[in-house]
Amino acid sequence: MTTPSKSDNAFGTANPHALATILEASETRSIIAATDIFDISGIKLWASHQPVSAALQRKLIDRQLRQPLESCLIAEDGVTPLTLVKEIEALLQRDTPLAPLLLPHAARLVREAAQLPLNPVAQLLLSASQSASPQRFEHAMAGMALAGALMAGNGGDTPEIRLAMLCGLLHDLGEMYIAPQYGEAEADRDLDFISYQQLVVHPHIGHLLIAQLTNYPSVVSRAIAEHHERLDGSGYPHALPAAKVSPLGRLLAVTEAALAALRGSGRHLLHASVALRAVPGEFDLSWIGRISHAASAQPPSQAVMEEADIEARLAALGGVLQAAEHNVASLAADPQAAALRDALQLADFLLRRLRTGWNESGLWNPRALASPDAAEVEALEDELYFRLRGVQRATLLRAGKLPPEAAGRLDTLCDSLAMG
Repeated sequence: MTTPSKSDNAFGTANPHALATILEASETRSIIAATDIFDISGIKLWASHQPVSAALQRKLIDRQLRQPLESCLIAEDGVTPLTLVKEIEALLQRDTPLAPLLLPHAARLVREAAQLPLNPVAQLLLSASQSASPQRFEHAMAGMALAGALMAGNGGDTPEIRLAMLCGLLHDLGEMYIAPQYGEAEADRDLDFISYQQLVVHPHIGHLLIAQLTNYPSVVSRAIAEHHERLDGSGYPHALPAAKVSPLGRLLAVTEAALAALRGSGRHLLHASVALRAVPGEFDLSWIGRISHAASAQPPSQAVMEEADIEARLAALGGVLQAAEHNVASLAADPQAAALRDALQLADFLLRRLRTGWNESGLWNPRALASPDAAEVEALEDELYFRLRGVQRATLLRAGKLPPEAAGRLDTLCDSLAMG
């Protein structure tokens, strides 16, 4: 994987994954060089106005460029504000879990989408995504709409709504710079550790893209960098505490988490509400409240369950969490596990946070469910197992490279977490 560094020349070479997406899109779109493309020594690699092709890809291999490739290309027939308007109108007409949140602000969302500024680099990458990765482009449209609707519902003025929509539209552009099999949308919230290892860099790459290659306000690039951070410090890529997460970053984190919880068939807004409330302190309550209120107003989606069935299923979930806690504590108490100390401390912290949610949020108490149905209990189950897989991935990432014996012991623990 080619990952931009923090240096000023972060995009000095062409990223192979982004370039592959652009080339695939060029089969159906007119993507040309807006300027001559030179390597760092002044050798001309590609002429202005020449369409991109596989020949350009061959010429760019291992070449340092005078200007970032993304700044040298343009999609002549690419995404425009009119495209955004049509896409958001289509989204508003579909029966999706987001409808209760979006429809009250439909006219405002359409009006502001028409006014969003599309920097040429952002336009190029969105256009390539629309052609080569429609699912990823649809995710960007949903992010734009949901972030805008939440801001509008919170009384945001026109500039605030536009900034929120812009952040939602651009937040996952960094995924184009990692191998496509490691993207979030393709994984349905079931990323294995290898995928997770690759994925965690995408907020940082997205930040660099917007900060270095566009003229968007710095609050946009900052929010993109923060869209997987959590206010309790358990997020990525930098595990920022609440005080260091910007207002737009908080909104974008809720937007992304809600959309992630809604991936897959048969999902309801309830899944997003449960995901956002599972661990108190992860997300900004002002944004959670709007989603939870909309979810609670929806009628039960399945037959109401018997109280005994609810109690049995929630007891089983409690047993799964208790077993995970026991496994971590047992390994931490083993004097031969000293090499795992940092990783086990993280696992213990994350499980304690999940236990706090279990004990205090009311989500797990059958008597707290006013009109429990199968969908609600299934949402609880899905979120607990997802969170345990998250503990597994974060623990492995924190551990890094270990001696064979320690790695084997940690793998056994993490396998038990992943199995739930």
